Amino acid sequence: MQAFVFYIAYPFLWLIAHLPDRCLYGLSDGICLLIYRIIGYRKKVVRHNLTLAFPEKSLSEIKQIEADFYHHFCDIFLEMIKTMGLSQAQMQQRMTYTNKALIEDFYHKGQSVIIMCGHYNSYEWLLSLASQIPHTSYALYTPITNRYFDRFIRRLREKFHSYLISRYKAIEEIRRLQHEGVRCAYGLASDQSPSPHKAYWRTFMGVEVPVFTGAERIAKQFDIPVVFCDIQKKRRGYYEATFVLITEKPTTTTAHEITDTFTQLLEQQIRKAPHNYLWTHNRFKHAKTVVSF
Repeated sequence: MQAFVFYIAYPFLWLIAHLPDRCLYGLSDGICLLIYRIIGYRKKVVRHNLTLAFPEKSLSEIKQIEADFYHHFCDIFLEMIKTMGLSQAQMQQRMTYTNKALIEDFYHKGQSVIIMCGHYNSYEWLLSLASQIPHTSYALYTPITNRYFDRFIRRLREKFHSYLISRYKAIEEIRRLQHEGVRCAYGLASDQSPSPHKAYWRTFMGVEVPVFTGAERIAKQFDIPVVFCDIQKKRRGYYEATFVLITEKPTTTTAHEITDTFTQLLEQQIRKAPHNYLWTHNRFKHAKTVVSF
């Protein structure tokens, strides 16, 4: 059944990947109308998240962010598929980096680097960085249950010379790579919602929640410098990323300092353009503060 579903879907995925931008974003607008206005896909979750994150905004302002978010959500979903039809040169035009030298300097110093990001703007296309820096690039990911779609997604994400590490084997693989002296760039989307048991709690968008500390623990265990990736949308299908140093010496930082700095930088991104964050994920499912609407 898994193979049947994949091979039925694949021709449509291939077609989407090779659509010109005008058609791609016309399709995105149509999908947005369907899933937002008609089906209401995860609309309650999105509204709940936005209401928690922006209690100072009126209902009409929340609804505007919500509508803009669904347009962005459909865009990035189709852009992920579009990766299949893009050459390396085309990707380098669509995803640009303002200060790659910050990353390259760590390589020349003989160091790996951890790149932290949130589910904001085109976090998927951040994987294209691998083709532009000397580090061997890895990203942590969660395998998909359908092994055919999992293989498809892996190929998309590894197209521009990055590699994937299952989050279930991350420490083991990073330990091996560091022991072998491989200079790596490790990409982690660090705005996950971990189990609240024995978690580190802090405010995120004004709401007290458990936050993911995996990147900080890895950085301290292996003494790997940490940077934040600020991805901004220039226009549909075009993004610009800037790296912000969090710490060169993680072992000298205080407890949760790296995680706190990342969270603050992510919040700054979100407040600048809130519709570009991935609000369909239930970021506040363990929140101690709850509002009704």
